[in-house]
Amino acid sequence: MKGLDTSLVFSDFALAGHYLALRVGFAFPVFEQNELPIEWVKIYTSQGFMLHDPLMKWVYTHTGAVRWSAIDIEDPREILRLASTFSLKYGVAVSCVDNDQTGQRSFGTFARSDREFTDEEIHQLSEEILRLHVETKPPTNLTNAEKEVLAMVKNGLLLKQMAVELGVSQGAVKQRLKNAKIKLKAKNSAQAAAKALEYGLI
Repeated sequence: MKGLDTSLVFSDFALAGHYLALRVGFAFPVFEQNELPIEWVKIYTSQGFMLHDPLMKWVYTHTGAVRWSAIDIEDPREILRLASTFSLKYGVAVSCVDNDQTGQRSFGTFARSDREFTDEEIHQLSEEILRLHVETKPPTNLTNAEKEVLAMVKNGLLLKQMAVELGVSQGAVKQRLKNAKIKLKAKNSAQAAAKALEYGLI
């Protein structure tokens, strides 16, 4: 999400780069950050490595954290060996998932070129991924009326236009927007609409 508040600066830990995906469901992540070396990303993408990457297999089938060196998944395309030639020699993968029907997952992979991550660093990275996962959970209590006015905000309608179209008072529209902002933890109506759109709620 734009302007996502991360109290932990991942680049201070993962000196060689990192990849972060929050709230991966059946489609795209709600938030994605790729700070891996550009040349590696080009090769990774062009070779279609994601489907064969032991790291991706691990984060989609496990929760918790693991050093790359401890992952016991076959790597016939030698993706991890190739990654090491781009200074991605040592790393840790972190993954967490909702225990509900959505099963949304958040994960990160973090790399260094000089040494293994310490237990304390892994603990801090794990805590931050979990915090971000919880913080970006979409609300489940938005009413249809609140979603309706947020969709109108997204489409650029003014307060008076919304009231006329819905056949309610401007005060009623303001109240719906206020409720939506609170539920979405948004500073204003535009941010609330943007968040609702990213969450797939409108």
